[in-house]
Amino acid sequence: MENKYVVLRSNRSATRDIFFGPSALPDLLETTYPELQAEVNTLERRQVVELSHDRDVVAIAPAMPMKLIAPVGTAKPLAPGTDTMTWGVKAVKADTSPYTGAGIIVAVLDTGIDAKHPAFKGVKLVQKDFTKEGNGDREGHGTHCAGTIFGREVNGLRIGVAPGIEKALIGKVLGREGGSSEQIANAILWAVDNGANIISMSLGIDFPGYVAWLVAEQGMPAELATTVALEGYRANVQLFQTLAAYTEARSTLAQATVIVAAAGNESQRDVRPDWEIAVAPPAVSKGIVSVAALGESPEGLTIASFSNTGANISGPGVDVLSAAIGGGLVAYSGTSMATPHVAGVAALWAEKLKQTGRLNSLALTSRVIASATDETLKPDFDPVDVGTGLVQAPQK
Repeated sequence: MENKYVVLRSNRSATRDIFFGPSALPDLLETTYPELQAEVNTLERRQVVELSHDRDVVAIAPAMPMKLIAPVGTAKPLAPGTDTMTWGVKAVKADTSPYTGAGIIVAVLDTGIDAKHPAFKGVKLVQKDFTKEGNGDREGHGTHCAGTIFGREVNGLRIGVAPGIEKALIGKVLGREGGSSEQIANAILWAVDNGANIISMSLGIDFPGYVAWLVAEQGMPAELATTVALEGYRANVQLFQTLAAYTEARSTLAQATVIVAAAGNESQRDVRPDWEIAVAPPAVSKGIVSVAALGESPEGLTIASFSNTGANISGPGVDVLSAAIGGGLVAYSGTSMATPHVAGVAALWAEKLKQTGRLNSLALTSRVIASATDETLKPDFDPVDVGTGLVQAPQK
């Protein structure tokens, strides 16, 4: 039986030892840095095994469906008020930071963007469509996320964590039918090749959808379909780990790139407290910063009932106001909303590190994760739910 597979290949100057060998970093420094290419092949299972032995193949995974991590609940329009900034911008202390993200390039891999929204005035938006539906945003998800990262003021309200960002890469990887791991892999490589320092992704593998497709289209029994999907799930985790390792290692010689991704919204603590789901791919992959969602309460910030557990760090993710397609503002909740807060703060840290000449992926990731605080959290928080705590912007 033939299926589509994503194959990551390196160029001739590289070998898989650069990514997996015990002396990977020294080897890397002594050679021309490899460029990766993602290709999609239709293969039989035996061909996958044969292909995996090629020295230039660093990862193979079945192309699995991806979907946006949809907001939880219904959208809320902007309510009249006197606030000058969103609660999320204030919570991460972006309002008191001397940094704005100036000189830093951010990539948003999502549903596209409403480029005409006033929140993006003055930003150079480099768009690329990986869905074959054309640029633009029909869902509003990508527009909302981009607004939180680098949006300018709208109606006197600051919505962007890093409003000094002047250039953003907008990869449309999710369309009406969702997307797939092949599109995400190609978009990550595109973002890296175009100088992205931060890559923000609020999407995840559609495991149930893939199982259903195997049953309906491939005629597999449910048990077999689940097993095949699980194998694909594991292979895709490894695929994204390889991409993360590539971006980290490349920063040693060229640029710093950090990937930030949403943990997922499958938990249901409001149904029963122990109904917690672990971080979903691609966020669970080693080398990717996974983000949980926090909400406000009288006793302090609390983990959102829907937020998956086991994330690296947390961000504001409940009732987050940001840009709406067509203009104006709208409030959404989800780890999708928390992720751009972390991506925006990462841009502020990147600016600081760049000024000191110490900007690389390892330093940037370390600073972002170590910046988090638990001082504003409700005292009974579970560290497994929130990671290192609420991300914080650099102050000096």
